[in-house]
Amino acid sequence: MELELNRTYAPRGTNGHIFLQGKRVCSTIELPWKQNEPRISCIPEGKYELKKRYSLKFGWHLHVTGVNGRQLILLHAANDAQKELKGCIAPVSSLAGEGKGKGSRVALAKLISICYPVLEKGQLIFLIIQSNKQ
Repeated sequence: MELELNRTYAPRGTNGHIFLQGKRVCSTIELPWKQNEPRISCIPEGKYELKKRYSLKFGWHLHVTGVNGRQLILLHAANDAQKELKGCIAPVSSLAGEGKGKGSRVALAKLISICYPVLEKGQLIFLIIQSNKQ
């Protein structure tokens, strides 16, 4: 399965939308692009495999694997990229400004409900990140 993340870059944050087969699943917030610098930049555009992950801090979420020069890039709940993210991607129900959103826990639950059954069947899921097509 392939999810597509179409991004729009701005000085204070990166906003996007995740699509599955052309249908919007949720929006996303991230840090601004700062040359893939760990902990202060969103990750580069590309194709990444997603895996199930659990941690005490975030509960069940998704791990974005294979990011060059980066480790532990996650898809986890957050509503303010500058205050809550260190390079990860946060699904949100709606956008509220550059790198800001609302309803992140609801959006993450929706994404998990789509992804986990596929992963539990042993199938692969890829996230394709690209610039928003205007």
